[in-house]
Amino acid sequence: MARWRPPSSKSSPYITAEGAEKLRAELKGLWERRADVTKHLSAAAAEGDRSENAEYIYRKKELREIDRRIRYLQKRLPELKVVTQLPSDRGRVFFGAWVTLENVDGEESTYRIVGPDEFDPQKGWISVDSPMARALLKKAVDDEVIVSTPGGPLRCVIVDIGYE
Repeated sequence: MARWRPPSSKSSPYITAEGAEKLRAELKGLWERRADVTKHLSAAAAEGDRSENAEYIYRKKELREIDRRIRYLQKRLPELKVVTQLPSDRGRVFFGAWVTLENVDGEESTYRIVGPDEFDPQKGWISVDSPMARALLKKAVDDEVIVSTPGGPLRCVIVDIGYE
């Protein structure tokens, strides 16, 4: 018996110009990689018994993963809206902003609000759909922000906002 899951909520269609270019480059690279995997798969299939052919099984799995990602990118890229224009009010937090926060202990952290397809915690890029970003949107410097986290509410003050 299959386990039914409700469809996930739609993510925001916004993306930075760099993020859109990165996704296009990934799609192009996947098509090139797919051609190589298909060639190796054909060679593995020609070896005979496919049920015990590890190379064939591995290449089929790899091809399936590549096709899944290609399908996703081909569906997602036309939906995306590239945000290139800076907001008129640069004193408030909007998409693409670099925001520096100070917590109650005086520790500072900087985040950039980007699209859900390009978030990267290592770089400090957070998705516009995340609870932190939603709490920050339309706030100004010196505004207090309260974000509910699994560990309890997090209180921060916006120290700086930048768009470069």
